[in-house]
Amino acid sequence: MLSGVQINAFLRSNEQSVSVPEFDGRGLCAVRKFESNHLAANTPNEDRRTAATCLQSKGMLFGVFDGHGGWACAQAVSERLLFYAAVAMMSKQNLEELEKCMEHGRAVPPILQWYKHHADFNNRECASLYIDHLRVFWQELLDREELNEGMSPAEALEWSFKRLDADISLEAQVPLYNDLMKSTAIQVAFSGCTACVAHISTDGIHVANSGDSRAVLGVLEEDGSWSALPLSLDHNTQNRAEVERIKAQHPPSERGTVVTDDRLLGVLMPLRGFGDVRFKWSLELQQSILASLESGVDLDSLNLYQYTPPNYLTPPYLDVAPEVTHHKLRPQDRFLILATDGLWDELGNEEAVRLVGEHLSGIHLQAPVSPSERQMKLGQMHKLLLERQTRGCPALDPNAATHLIRHALGTGEYGELSQERLATMLTLPEDLARMYRDDITATVVYLNSDLARP
Repeated sequence: MLSGVQINAFLRSNEQSVSVPEFDGRGLCAVRKFESNHLAANTPNEDRRTAATCLQSKGMLFGVFDGHGGWACAQAVSERLLFYAAVAMMSKQNLEELEKCMEHGRAVPPILQWYKHHADFNNRECASLYIDHLRVFWQELLDREELNEGMSPAEALEWSFKRLDADISLEAQVPLYNDLMKSTAIQVAFSGCTACVAHISTDGIHVANSGDSRAVLGVLEEDGSWSALPLSLDHNTQNRAEVERIKAQHPPSERGTVVTDDRLLGVLMPLRGFGDVRFKWSLELQQSILASLESGVDLDSLNLYQYTPPNYLTPPYLDVAPEVTHHKLRPQDRFLILATDGLWDELGNEEAVRLVGEHLSGIHLQAPVSPSERQMKLGQMHKLLLERQTRGCPALDPNAATHLIRHALGTGEYGELSQERLATMLTLPEDLARMYRDDITATVVYLNSDLARP
C-alpha cells in the first residue's frame, strides 16, 4: 500500500498556487489568489485547465475543460478559447493596433498573461493556424460599427464559444499547410470537450458553461457557516429543461430516441460541448472528411473510426452555445470553485464549499447535538462521533484544490478520510481506474471581498 508520503506526492504533482497583485496596473483586482490541481484517471489525462489575466481589457479568465474521445479537443479549446473571449472584449482602438502590428510584421502587444503549470502542454505545430483564425475573428469585429468599446463579458463569452467551435469545424474541412496539421484538426473536431469558463472583474463574475463541468460560489453566512451558490447548470439528462430543449429541436417521431440511457442518442453524456462533429455534421460530410485523409494515415492511431450514432436522422443533435450567468460580487462571496464532473460525481456543492471554507478559515463548525441524536443507539453514536472527529481534523494540504481531490477520493463510510481507500483509488491499474473514478480538475479562486464593501 502507498505510504502517506507517496500519496501526497501523487496528489500534489500537478498543484498550482498563484497570488495575484492587488493592483493590476488598471485598478483593483477582484481576485486575491487561485489554487488549482488535477488528477488523471484516463491515460493520458483528458482534462485541461487555464487561467489568465486580460491585458487589454478588464478582469481575469479561468477555465476547466473535460475532454472525451481523447484529449485533442480539450487541448485545443484550452489553448484558444480565452484568446477569443479576450479579443471580443477589446476596444476597436486596441484591435486596430493588433491588426497594424500583424500587417507590418511587428511584435503584437500581448493579449493575455497566462498562468501555466510547468507540465502544461502547448500544441506548437498548430500555433500559426490558430493565430490566423483568431486574426480573422478580430478583423470581423473591426468591421462591426457598434463595437467601439468591445463586447460586454457576457456577450464576449457567448460569441467566443460559438466562434471557436465553428473554427474547429471549419479547420477539419479545409486544406491545411501539412498532414500533421490536418490530422490534428480532424482529431480535434471528432473528439469533444465540455467547457466552464469564468470571467472575474470588479463588475462581478460571469460564467459561461457548456456541458457538465460546474462553477459554484462559496458564501460565508452571518453565523459563520458556509453555503453554496451554483453559478452554472449541468447540461446532462438530470437537467429536465435541457432534455426538453433538445427534444424540441427534432421531429416528434424522435422523442423516444434523441435521449436514451441518460445519453444523447444513447452515446454522449454531456448535452452541449465543443467538437464532437459526429453529433453535428451530416453523415455525408463525416464520411467524406475521413475518406479524404491520406491513405497512409492509420485512423486508429488518431483515435478515429467509422462510427454513426444510432438513430442519426436529423443532425445537428449537439451544439456548444453556453449558458451565461452573471453574479454581482458581495462582501460574503469568498471563493469560486470551477471543476470538471470528476469532482462533482464524488462531492455535492455544499460539501465542496464547506471543505474549502473550513480549509480557508481553519474553523470547523459543529452543530449542537440535536434531541433526536440524543436518543441514538451506541452504533449510531459511534458513527456520529467519527463524522465529528473527521471535521475537526486539520487539513493535510495547503492547496485547497488538492484538499478537495483528497476528500473526493478518500472519504470513507462515515465521512472520515481513509488512507487505505485513497491508496486503493490512486493505485488502480490503468484499465480499471476509469471504471472507479474520472479525471478530476479543480480550480479554487479566492475573491477580494473588500471590493464589494459599500
